[in-house]
Formats: sequence, structure tokens, C-alpha cells
Amino acid sequence: MYSFIFLGVIGPWQIVLIVLVVLLLFGGKKIPELMRGLGQGMKEFKKATKDENKTEEDKQEELK
Repeated sequence: MYSFIFLGVIGPWQIVLIVLVVLLLFGGKKIPELMRGLGQGMKEFKKATKDENKTEEDKQEELK
């Protein structure tokens, strides 16, 4: 009855399986390139959100 609650829980074996699938799909040489790209994308996203917040604050200050 309560087993449906645990369907969304990711355990250590599921993580190992995901890592193995990623290794099989992309290979060992491509993974650092993928992670580097992911890191750069996250950095650009953070920068864009900070810039957006600054521009909103500037607009509010101009209205005062």
C-alpha cells in the first residue's frame, strides 16, 4: 500500500546505473567536455539572472 510513496526516491544503485549509461553513451573522453559546457552554461545563466535583477532595481530607482 505504501510502496507507491518510494517510487520517486533515487537510491545508490539507480545513480550507478545512470552513470554507467552516460559512460556507455558518451564515452570517457566526451564527459569532461560535456561537464565543461554545462559549467559554462550555468555560469552564463547566473550572470544573466544577476544582470536582470540589477536592471529591474535600476528601473525601480528611476521611477522614484
